[in-house]
Amino acid sequence: MSHRVGNISYGLAVVVAVSAVTMQALAADLLRLSAAQRGAWESAAPELGQSAGIFTKHGITLDLLYTRDGEVESSVASGSSDVGIGVGTIGVLRAYAKGAPLRVIGANTTGTANYWYVQAASLIKAIKDINGKTIAYWTSNAASKYDVFDLIKQYRLKAARPIAIGGQTATFNQVMSGHVDVGWAEAPFGIDAIEQGKIRVVARATDVPAIRRDTVRVLITNADTLQKRQEVLARFMQAYRETIDWMYSDPAALKRYAEFAGVSEGIAQRLRDEFYTKDMLAPDKVVGLDAIMKDAITSRYIPTPLSKAQIAELIQIPTPVR
Repeated sequence: MSHRVGNISYGLAVVVAVSAVTMQALAADLLRLSAAQRGAWESAAPELGQSAGIFTKHGITLDLLYTRDGEVESSVASGSSDVGIGVGTIGVLRAYAKGAPLRVIGANTTGTANYWYVQAASLIKAIKDINGKTIAYWTSNAASKYDVFDLIKQYRLKAARPIAIGGQTATFNQVMSGHVDVGWAEAPFGIDAIEQGKIRVVARATDVPAIRRDTVRVLITNADTLQKRQEVLARFMQAYRETIDWMYSDPAALKRYAEFAGVSEGIAQRLRDEFYTKDMLAPDKVVGLDAIMKDAITSRYIPTPLSKAQIAELIQIPTPVR
């Protein structure tokens, strides 16, 4: 009899425990999140944090959707997604100026992980050696042209010869064939070639202060979502902050990222330690907004700078819980 009662008690305990977990899952707030560039380190926090249980701890369940670059902004503006990550800051300024109901709730990437590289056997060993050499930028990426000319200006490489090339693969092929001396790339492209000793990094975007200053990508939400679910978004951002801390402190994060992105742990560690320093992913401040607006006006994305009132309306980052 006592044995039977013990079994019943144990069974009831299991049911209660399972019910508690089920109720917790049902009670979690769902956020639909859109991201471009699946597998990119700088936008991997939602995926990694959810797999590690960090968002669950804050009562958040993420429904993750990976789209093509450029589609995240429109998905959030239309209300199809609650949160977007990895959205270009200039693009958000343009959409907001045209009346799109977007709000910035965090910085995603400040500065860039762009870099310049040469063949492993190249005689170019340092930035000063680029003077007098050909250096590529992409016709498909305006940032690459700005980066090249900022590098030339910063280090007075007056004899360097910029050459426009179609994209990252074409640039890599031109460098490896010897037709171009220096290539430009965005990590993670080329990291495997660095690991294999095919190419060497001769300069990084972090070597050029003009490139480092700006928050180039942000996290966004819809104005209606922010108004109705402000507390939920605050918890989301707190979980996001904790995930960034975890990504830079726990070796398990590198293992999870390597599995998620389909890369080796060596490449994952190189990406984190050499290309995306923790301060680049700090979410609580949009940096260099005046310079970004100036670029947006030059590119005719916006007609005039946003007013202080407009900036306050557009950028509403939840206060961190310390």
